[in-house]
Amino acid sequence: MLLGVLVVGMLVTLVYLAARYEASVAQGNVERDAADALSDMRSALTRNVQELQALQSVQHDPAAWRTEAEALLRRHREWVRIEWRGPNLELIAEADTPFRKPVFERLGRANSLTEVQQACASARRLSSHSYARSHFEPQADGLGLELMELCLPQVEVGRLKGFVVATYSLVDLLATQIGPQMGRSQEISFTEADGTRLAMHGLARRGTRVFSATQLLDLPGNTMVLRMDSWRRSEPDLFPNVLTALVTVMSIALVTVLFLLGHDTRRRLRVEEDLADALAFRKAMEDSLVTGLRARDLQGRTTYVNPAFCQMVGFSPEELLGRGSPAPYWPPERAEEYGKRQAVRLTGGSRPPREGFESVFMRKDGTRFPVLIIEAPLINAQGLQTGWMSAVLDISEQRRVEELSRASQERLQATARLATVGEMASLLSHELNQPLAAIASYANGSMNLLQHAPAPAPDLQVAMRRIAEQADRAGRVIKSVHDFVRRRDQARQPVGADALVEAVLPLVNLQARKLGVRVEIRVPVGLPRVVCDRTMVEQVLLNLARNAMQAMDEARVPQPELVVQVRPTSATESGKRWLEFSVADCGPGIPEEVKRQLFTPFFTTKEEGMGLGLSLCRTVVEQHGGQLVFEPIHPRGTIFRFTLPVQEP
Repeated sequence: MLLGVLVVGMLVTLVYLAARYEASVAQGNVERDAADALSDMRSALTRNVQELQALQSVQHDPAAWRTEAEALLRRHREWVRIEWRGPNLELIAEADTPFRKPVFERLGRANSLTEVQQACASARRLSSHSYARSHFEPQADGLGLELMELCLPQVEVGRLKGFVVATYSLVDLLATQIGPQMGRSQEISFTEADGTRLAMHGLARRGTRVFSATQLLDLPGNTMVLRMDSWRRSEPDLFPNVLTALVTVMSIALVTVLFLLGHDTRRRLRVEEDLADALAFRKAMEDSLVTGLRARDLQGRTTYVNPAFCQMVGFSPEELLGRGSPAPYWPPERAEEYGKRQAVRLTGGSRPPREGFESVFMRKDGTRFPVLIIEAPLINAQGLQTGWMSAVLDISEQRRVEELSRASQERLQATARLATVGEMASLLSHELNQPLAAIASYANGSMNLLQHAPAPAPDLQVAMRRIAEQADRAGRVIKSVHDFVRRRDQARQPVGADALVEAVLPLVNLQARKLGVRVEIRVPVGLPRVVCDRTMVEQVLLNLARNAMQAMDEARVPQPELVVQVRPTSATESGKRWLEFSVADCGPGIPEEVKRQLFTPFFTTKEEGMGLGLSLCRTVVEQHGGQLVFEPIHPRGTIFRFTLPVQEP
């Protein structure tokens, strides 16, 4: 009986201690979750203050400020309103959350202005952000929201310029900053010091025992309590005959371990066979590659090369494996440069670009050849980097093809220029008739004056000056066409935007006078120079201008007008600056079926066109890194735009 009482007492004690232990573990888990939730909450509030501080950079422009504020509200559901107020709390600009109706739509902002004044007064005193006590705001649906105001002063050079006021919804603050897993299994709420509940998130399952934990959220100007409640359904179950169950479980576990050991041995044998097959397959695949593979350890020593790499550089694997800097395939004149680059790479100072980088290797016979190297970290099974794996491509043939393509492009550009001059031959003869006729008229007049000696000297001087002016005019027209055809310099150089426009202006005016087109040039003074191939860019400007004038002539536009404009564009994210060239007309526009294939080579809507003009224009612009686009002008017309890079200072 005593032994039975002792066993029962031990079992009861075991059950009691187990229950206490489980309860302490549950309470510890709740307290740990509450502490983690409080830490996440504080971090989120700090990040929010930093994002509001960044909003001060656009405080001089209410429209830009409202755009930035609306972007912040879309990223932060816990904010329901952001306001920009002046030094006396006068409202300058505001933005409401897009996720619900404006919270102050029913009763207006005046009812909660006291909390704003309280927070901003505290913020001015602290010279930092401050929070106000939460307040309840009724809504139109019969419910309401518990709101809290955050005020951030805006100070420039020691002077107060205004305030940024953000209104928090405590319910949304809990919903966005507390993990979703906590909300499914626990109930989290904000309470005041006396226990009054302000906001609640999550819905835990009710049970017989409740575990609660509280954490104090001390904010500048306001203090709240973060409370977390968790429920347990029942007390721990009593397992009878613990010792027998334990021995039985241990016996079953021993048999299970033996079975698993035999199964694992067979599985290991199968895996080893599969691994041998995989290694053989990988070896055969690597031997068949034409891409060179090279592996290096963290000290820069070569640990692996495939046959393609050895064939590429002309060295055997024994001559390459284990070698460090300088590698035998490095050109001697570049060994120091490559050594520095490898040292920076191995120390983790830089990451290779994903698209790879170009270099020059040397074969065993001393010949140099260009290569494209694509590198990636070599990671082992434990997730640690043990070196670098490089894929090496011989791009000698690619460079040769690119050179042939470039030469073909140059010949095509020359052909296009000659075709352009051929089309303007009739215009050129018409334009030269006027100065030649004037020269003949003044010459005949001079002869008539000389027949009646003595000839009046002032009249002869005027006639000779007119003859010289008209001859110079004819010479300029011929010289502009001659320079356009004969120019062969393909090197990119800094050129002024006005020089590019003025170079093609005589040829543009030549056709404009025949077609009765009014040409307007808009080139501001002081524009930076652009780095470009001058001949190609002039070809682009001339083609776009001629296409526009021909389109207006075919459409019988009553008052045709051509506008050539140059203006700077805003800098890109990388800081690179561009100039935008545009050619606009008031013609009939481009039909939808033509837009889809407008830049297709050999597509044309002209009876005698070759279909290469716009295709060549886009190729030239893209070779300079820019873009050629077009869009309609309302009520009628089309504008073509292209960009060129600005010379860096």
